[in-house]
Amino acid sequence: MIARTLRSLLLGAVVLLGLPAAAGEPVTDFTLRDVNGKRVQLADYQGKVVLLSFWATWCGPCKVEMKHLDRFQRELRDEGFEVLSISSDDARTASQAKRYVKQKRFDFTVLLDTDASVTGTYNPNKTLPYGVLIGRDHRIAKIYSGYNPGDEERLLADIKAELDPSSKPVKSKGRSKGEPSEPPVLESASTKDSAG
Repeated sequence: MIARTLRSLLLGAVVLLGLPAAAGEPVTDFTLRDVNGKRVQLADYQGKVVLLSFWATWCGPCKVEMKHLDRFQRELRDEGFEVLSISSDDARTASQAKRYVKQKRFDFTVLLDTDASVTGTYNPNKTLPYGVLIGRDHRIAKIYSGYNPGDEERLLADIKAELDPSSKPVKSKGRSKGEPSEPPVLESASTKDSAG
């Protein structure tokens, strides 16, 4: 109980100070609307490996990366992988994001963060593209900033490692110092439904 409270306080401080999320931290739950207006909550994906991919319509490298993410989604969905692509376009350009996504017929879920509430939690520096790989335990596994050709191969290897627990190092049977005694729980922050 004390460990959970301390984790919540630390996560709250990270959000207030504008520090980006870090590997090993529990994820902060949120709810956003997708391009069709449906409410999507991160907690609904517990037990899956999830990639939060932050992008915008004006970001060329984001669009290149999205083609790879679409392929990963199609190839790995049945293994428990999901892409939640989060558009950082504001309310004025959200319609462009909707149009672009429908035109490209991406197979992953595209969410609209028009008030930047989720972007502020996970990517306060607003770097694009920006990815947060979340393990089945709903802890942040890896963070990716920017995109260069070839980065998709490293990302794919990391996704596959998260999907296949036998490829990860085995933890000792005893608890390590500072390790929670309870299974990780999604922490809630003051994220808002950005549907408007």
